[in-house]
Amino acid sequence: MQQIKAVIIARGEVQRVGYRDIVERAARKMKLTGIVENIKPYDVKIICEGNKTSIDSFIKLIDIKEPTIEVEELEVSFEDATGEFDYFEIKRGDMAEELGERLDIANINMTLMMAKQDSMIEKLDDNTSVLKENTSILKDFKSETNRNFTQLTNIMTKHDVDAQERIAALTV
Repeated sequence: MQQIKAVIIARGEVQRVGYRDIVERAARKMKLTGIVENIKPYDVKIICEGNKTSIDSFIKLIDIKEPTIEVEELEVSFEDATGEFDYFEIKRGDMAEELGERLDIANINMTLMMAKQDSMIEKLDDNTSVLKENTSILKDFKSETNRNFTQLTNIMTKHDVDAQERIAALTV
């Protein structure tokens, strides 16, 4: 199958959110070679080589719209493949900048986790209220049942006494 090269510029919320990592994994999954790198001021550049079918699938995979990553536009151009890449990799920038990006990603994930935790606590509070209400209903049911059993026991006892008196009267 004929190899082609795609040069892709991703625009939107694509830097400092882990987008390059996702692009790298998708490229490897599609068996593409090339690079992904941040470009100033806010975009990501992707150069990949592979067959047309794999590249088309790859483009769909990297058009991400999630809470932290939002690709607003993918500018794609095609060229003849050069075979210049042996594998797909992230082209890293300055170490301090890369570390800052990782910290930003960690902060975003922590914020999302805290929001989810708050939601779960709210659900637990709701469930606790329902359990308390159900416990109250069950206690009322238990009390009513005990009263009914007491009444039934009294009726049965009176019935037994009456029956014993009638039997005694018949035998006299």
